[in-house]
Amino acid sequence: MRIALIHALKHSIAPIETSFARLWPQARLMNLVDDSLSADLARDGRLTDAMTGRFLQLGRYAAGTGADAILFTCSAFGPCIEAVARAHAPMPVLKPNEAMIEQAAARGGKIGLLSTFAPTLASMPPEFPPGIELVPKLAEGAMAALDRGDRATHDRLVVEASKDLRGCDLIALAQYSLAPAAEAVAAATGRPVLTTPDSAVQKLMRLLGVASA
Repeated sequence: MRIALIHALKHSIAPIETSFARLWPQARLMNLVDDSLSADLARDGRLTDAMTGRFLQLGRYAAGTGADAILFTCSAFGPCIEAVARAHAPMPVLKPNEAMIEQAAARGGKIGLLSTFAPTLASMPPEFPPGIELVPKLAEGAMAALDRGDRATHDRLVVEASKDLRGCDLIALAQYSLAPAAEAVAAATGRPVLTTPDSAVQKLMRLLGVASA
């Protein structure tokens, strides 16, 4: 099966490809990257009709290549992705975090939501079910470090920020680019940590009727 992966940050590619390689190596992946999406959202400060239109164009292109499903890896664009899902139903079109959100909500308790991209902390909380207690936390400067190619500084800043979430029952990492830091966050906080790539791949496999290895 062909899975279209659509990214607004180039840093999301490696973590999701790693998860597919481990969990579903038979999948044929295609990557579409438009890193101006995240830059334009940061500039505008909100999701616009024009942004939704751009997502619909990306969805049409992916579907036109024969994709069996589309997975967006950009966590700050929920309403835009929902528009793509409506346009292409019943083909699976997943938001990056929906599978992880389902897992976190099932566990309940106080959930620390750690992000390196400020707009995510505005767009993602409404995706959680009502009644879930969220503690948002921004790892300031971490995304800029990753943009410079400095993964070590990125991870250090993420771990330092995560220490403010030690009072939570679990920590959810809001971006695919955060997944490589999951073990360090768990060690620093003593809390279970949920990441997005593995849960997204597992949900796609269930939706498409693919048996786990």
